[in-house]
Amino acid sequence: MANEIKTEVRDHIGIVRLNRPDKLNALNYVLMTQVIEALEQFDADSDIRCMLLTGDERAFAAGADINEMADASMIEMHHRNMFGRWVRIKNLHKPIVAAVSGYALGGGCELMMCCDIIIAAETARFGQPEINLGIIPGAGGTQRLTRAVGKAQAMDLILTGRMITAAEALAMGLISRVVPAEQWFDEALKVCRELCQKAPVALQLGKETVAKAFETTLTEGIEFEKKLFYMLFATDDQKEGMRAFQEKRQAIFAGR
Repeated sequence: MANEIKTEVRDHIGIVRLNRPDKLNALNYVLMTQVIEALEQFDADSDIRCMLLTGDERAFAAGADINEMADASMIEMHHRNMFGRWVRIKNLHKPIVAAVSGYALGGGCELMMCCDIIIAAETARFGQPEINLGIIPGAGGTQRLTRAVGKAQAMDLILTGRMITAAEALAMGLISRVVPAEQWFDEALKVCRELCQKAPVALQLGKETVAKAFETTLTEGIEFEKKLFYMLFATDDQKEGMRAFQEKRQAIFAGR
């Protein structure tokens, strides 16, 4: 099997880099299988506190690999269930930071939206251009994009297929931060290092609680938040964090 990604560990950060530069990191079956498996391995590693998902300067990912599906029938697509494994990303516990430069289009934009914090170069471009191929987004684009930017903006992007700038994406609420073009990866790595200084259990429960807000009512979400808030008082990190605050020093979290 071809190696379609590169992985490395820096301190407590698990880095996954898409590695199909000649195809602008187009997402094929092998690449996505390797991405999900790498993220799951980092998620299960007790020494890793957060993950960083990235591409290269030209593209985070310019979309799905059209060559894999151009001649497929409806039955073939159904049996392939090519997006079925993506739900495994949603089940990861640790925060995922996306570092985006260049294009994040179609499946690339959908993969980006699976991440928790998105740092983008000011030159990055975003969009869901599937309509130009006679299809619609199929990896959560119609759902996650609508929840991120609202109905009006999602309809505009999905039905016209137009690309938007990083500044527009930030204004819409699609991404977290925009940075100068030369700082896109370093800033994302900086954010990861900052996350690594936080209480690991609180990070994971914070991520879980925010995600819950998209799948439940306000009343149920607040009840869920309250229970997880109380749960954190059973951790050593809660005691350390509050004691450090009282003693006016930096907390040192052990993840317990």
